Formats: sequence, structure tokens, C-alpha cells
Amino acid sequence: MKKNNIYFILMLSVFFTLAGCGSKEDQAPPQAPPPSLPITTLQLKTVTGYTDYPATIEGIVNSDVRAKTSGYIEKVYVDEGQKVRKGQLLFKLETQSLSQDASAAKARINVAQVEVDKLIPLVEKNIISPVQLETAKANLAQAKANYSGVAANIGYATIKSPIDGYVGSINFREGALISPNDATALTTVSEIDQVYAFFSFNEAQYIDHLQRSKGKNKEERIKNSPDLSLILANGKEYSEKGRIQTSTGQINQNTGTIQIRAAFANPNEILTNGNSGKIRFPIEYKDAIVVPQSATFEQQGDILIFKLGKDNTVSTTILKVQGSVDNLYVVESGLEINDKIVISGASKLKNGMTISPVETSFEEATKPVPTLFRN
Repeated sequence: MKKNNIYFILMLSVFFTLAGCGSKEDQAPPQAPPPSLPITTLQLKTVTGYTDYPATIEGIVNSDVRAKTSGYIEKVYVDEGQKVRKGQLLFKLETQSLSQDASAAKARINVAQVEVDKLIPLVEKNIISPVQLETAKANLAQAKANYSGVAANIGYATIKSPIDGYVGSINFREGALISPNDATALTTVSEIDQVYAFFSFNEAQYIDHLQRSKGKNKEERIKNSPDLSLILANGKEYSEKGRIQTSTGQINQNTGTIQIRAAFANPNEILTNGNSGKIRFPIEYKDAIVVPQSATFEQQGDILIFKLGKDNTVSTTILKVQGSVDNLYVVESGLEINDKIVISGASKLKNGMTISPVETSFEEATKPVPTLFRN
């Protein structure tokens, strides 16, 4: 009897031990609390982005100075970069041979004149035919024309500035033989009180610009185009704003671009013919939906963001982006005003996951990120 009681107690102990072990195995591990992540409610915001385009600078007038007659340069009266006035003497050609030609031509005029004077009374007395006199008069006219041509060439030997402006490179010096057929000009005089900046849009950029600008026609759209900034070669912004004046009006089939011409005042003469720079073109996105770029991630070429839904669950949505401004994406589609988005921690999330949202103001979520390092 005593043995049976001991056996019974042992069996109960084993049973309860096994039962206790089984209950521990069946217990689920405690769940971690949902992660606390910052979210914000989308609002409309007006932002301005900028796109840079390489540009070349030219004086508003660039006049090539060329010779109208052949000859050797006797004297150069100006230096490169010098400011000149219209009509100012720039070059003088050697005229010794031309002067000799002029003397010979004038002598031929005198001979022809003597012949005419001699024949006039003979014709009046019907001694000779009037045809002889007419021939002599024609010879006199030809001699005068030859002299005028030589005299004009002597005048062409003094080469003057066609406009007010600044002298460019002087390509020929004293002693050089020049002619009107030379491919290279003697120099170029540039008027730079105002300058042109030439840059190019590709076809898509040009269409976007036309669609953004208000107006019924091209002239009105150009008039309503925004002011432009010019970034100089040293990286600094030029003090004057520019305006688009015109475009070539046709797409270059070889490059797929259209050339745009903008004008800038140049009161301090900082700019000159041949400068380079960048046109900074502003694009205003008025009352747009914007999101921080840091809140997005890419997947198979798409830009995605986590949107907060009911019961604090998140789901991804694909964004169609129409532009970027600083640290923001300008959203064309994929989000609506008053949607709530997760602004950081996307790498920790999956579709359908529950979070503990921490509300952040829209202004705080979209404020510019300071640049810590500059090149």
C-alpha cells in the first residue's frame, strides 16, 4: 500500500512536469510594439526650381572690319580691347602705288579733255563728223571713271570703325598684305552696352516652356517669360537680370535643340564678346503637392512613398514626379492634398505594417536641408 502511494505520487509529478513543459512551448512570444515614425499631412506649396543651361555671350552688335581694297598695312592705330567711336581710324594701308595710279589716271583725263576741246570747233564748222566728238567724250568719261575708282581705293586705304564699341583681336599687323577676299577680318568691333546670351532648349524643354508661359501667341509668351539669372564663369551670379527676346523658331534636326536669345544690360562692362556662363532658368510650381525626397525610395525605376491609412497601417504608392526643387519632389500624381505620408524610416516598413505615427508639421517636414559640404 505504501509502495503504491509512492508510485502514484511520482506519476503525478511526471504528468504535471510534462504538462508544464507543453504549455511553455505553446505560448506565443510577446509582440514588439509598432515603431514610432514621423508623419505629416500634405498641403499645397508654391516652390521655384532652377535649371541651368550653358550659354555664350556676344555683344549686341559685332561688326567685322574688312578691307575694301588690297594693300599692305602701313599703320595700326588702335590696340585690342580699346574703346573706339564710329568713324575712328583703325588701320591705314600703304598708298604709294595707288597715288601713282591716281596721277596716271588724272593725266589721262587731261589728255582726253584736250581731245574733246580740240574737236568741238571742228564739229561746229562741219569739218569732222560729230561721231568723232562723241567718241572723244566717251574716252573722257572713261578716264574720269578710272580716276574715281583709284581715288576711292585711296579712300578705302583708311579703314575706320563702323560702330561705337570695343576692338577685338587684331588679326593683321603692319606689313601684312590684305585684300577684300580674306576669310579673316582685320578685327571685330563689339558694342557691349547690352549683350546677348545664347542658350538652347531641347524639344521637350521648349514645349514645356511654351505651355507654362501665358499668352495667345509666341510674342506674348516671350513677353510673359520669367526674368533670367546669369551665372558667370567664376560661379558668381551676374548683377543684372535678363529677358528672353526671341528664339530661332525651328528645331535643329541635327541636334534636336532650339536656340534661345536673351538680353542683359551691361552697365559696368563686366561682360564682353566671347564670355561663357550659365543661364539659370526659374520654373515656378504654384500650389503644388511636394514631398521630401528623403521620404521616398526607388524600386525598379519607380519612385515610391509610404502613405498612412486606416488603423495606422502603411501602404506604398507610386509617384509621378514633374520636377525637383532643393530637397523636394514636386508630385504630379500619386498623392492628394491631406494625405498623410511617412517622412522617414521607409527602410523599416512593409506594406500593411502598423506604425505609431508621430505628427510633424508640414513646414518642418519640407524645410530646406542645409548644405554641409560645398565643392
